[in-house]
Amino acid sequence: MDDARESVLVAEPSSEQRGRAWLGPFIERHRFLLAFASLSSLMGISVGVAKVTTSLYAVHLGASPAELGLIASAQSVGVLVMSLPLGFLVEQFGPGRLFVLGTLAAAGLYAAVPFVASAGYLLVCTTLISFFMPFRFVSLSSVFMGQLESIGESKAGWYRGTHMIGMFLLGPALASVVLGVFDFAGTYRAIAAAFLATIVISPIVFGPYARPHGSGRRVTWSDIVGQLRLLARDAELRHVCSIEALAQGTNAYYSFFIVVVAVRVGLDPGEASSLVAANGVTFVLALFTLGSVVRRLGPQRVYRLSFSWVAGALVVLGLADGKASLWLGALCLGLGLGTLQIVNLTRFARCAARLGRGKMAGLNALVAPAGAVLGNLAGGVVGRAFGPQAMFLALVPLFVLASVVLAAGGVLAGGVPARR
Repeated sequence: MDDARESVLVAEPSSEQRGRAWLGPFIERHRFLLAFASLSSLMGISVGVAKVTTSLYAVHLGASPAELGLIASAQSVGVLVMSLPLGFLVEQFGPGRLFVLGTLAAAGLYAAVPFVASAGYLLVCTTLISFFMPFRFVSLSSVFMGQLESIGESKAGWYRGTHMIGMFLLGPALASVVLGVFDFAGTYRAIAAAFLATIVISPIVFGPYARPHGSGRRVTWSDIVGQLRLLARDAELRHVCSIEALAQGTNAYYSFFIVVVAVRVGLDPGEASSLVAANGVTFVLALFTLGSVVRRLGPQRVYRLSFSWVAGALVVLGLADGKASLWLGALCLGLGLGTLQIVNLTRFARCAARLGRGKMAGLNALVAPAGAVLGNLAGGVVGRAFGPQAMFLALVPLFVLASVVLAAGGVLAGGVPARR
């Protein structure tokens, strides 16, 4: 009888064994998605820490408002130049090779930033780094799109979501911790190490795509100009690109200059960097939770609400004189821009269905850095004349104008109905 009991006890697996039996197949089944989420998050975290650190380091070096504007814009210059041709280069050389090349170059440049304590030198390093960032995110995006059919379209938001959580939430929060432990030189070395760590994870994601799968045809100017000609031909595309550029320019200016504004108002660096995270929280929450609301209301109504909400948030930020008002403006701005992003992504997808997904991919990658460069350059000019906080107020009329253009009608009718 005792032997029978023992055999039953041995035959029945424990809860721990059952957990392991379930976990193993789950990990194997979702191996790519888990590795991708880890890689994308780590990339976002390292970029988020780098952005906040660069803002604070520029202030530490005594950069003028004009220099601050140039340094902020420099983060997007290379992205603006390289986004269109990188799509073709991925086909020629394979995403894995380009990812490793871009990562090694960016890590080396970040490690070299503290070598010379000069705002001009920081500007040069930041500009050079920006040319290698598209090697990373365009390569990763191409692989994810290739895997989307097998992992399911319901996971389509994972790429943007995991990267943004790292860049706007975890990165800025971690930046204040790292800067509290290390000096600027040590922090930049930690950023370089984080970049190198992504190479360790990358073979799991890029393994099946190690070799190029394109035709080997060289990239020509006609390939690039052909994508830009779409803007001249399609009013719907021009409209959504204009709104996206305005939203991205606003977000880029906020992400860089809010740290400068907060320090000048009297916040310490940790509190200043938390404002970037606060904005990111509501931005990401809007992306993940407001999609169904946007579909019910329709783009016309959502645009009107979002433009008004963003304009109000900018007024609060432009007049803020302490922590409470800065936090209120940060949270409201993230919610408004996140809602705008949902509508714009939907309209980009519909434009792609009409005009071709391949052609739209390059334009979609181009709009964000173009808006970021223009926003930060304009911010540098306005900041030099009136102070960096004034730029928030200067952006308000642009959102009012966007609302007026929308009210004039006709733009959405071409390809996107007001309701679905």
